Amino acid sequence: MDDLTHFSDTGRARMVDVSEKTSTQRTAIASGVLRMRPATLERIRAGRVAKGDVLTVADVAAVMAAKRTPEMIPMCHSLSLSGVDVAFSEVTEPDAGGCVGIKAAVTATCVGQTGVEMEALCGANVALLTIYDMCKAIDRGMRIECVQLEEKRGGKSGHWRRGDLK
Repeated sequence: MDDLTHFSDTGRARMVDVSEKTSTQRTAIASGVLRMRPATLERIRAGRVAKGDVLTVADVAAVMAAKRTPEMIPMCHSLSLSGVDVAFSEVTEPDAGGCVGIKAAVTATCVGQTGVEMEALCGANVALLTIYDMCKAIDRGMRIECVQLEEKRGGKSGHWRRGDLK
């Protein structure tokens, strides 16, 4: 089992010292799904949500969240992000309850001494929360599911992709 690096020898929480690590190109991709009624997805698609262009606002929110991740996650390092890309896709296959959805995928990149997984995960979560906020008046039953790291590249541990045996 890997060591839990965010704990000191005495068991206290700590920020990991990365000063001896080499700066490398690092990328992380995270995604998640917001499930909703088909009528809600149709209103988003048609631009008929009273608060405005839902996906444009969610895109900006995801970028802002990625940039502010260290303010929300106590032991997260401040990083100079090279880029944050947000992509949305529709989930048209209904689940058991008849809900469809929107998938948000956030890619965060930097050149640094530590990875950008937390930035990508924060971005994906906030994108979905923003969509929820903008649509809650028409569908309070929406739910966020499957927020997860999909892939990470760079650093000492190299390349990892969901589904690989690593």
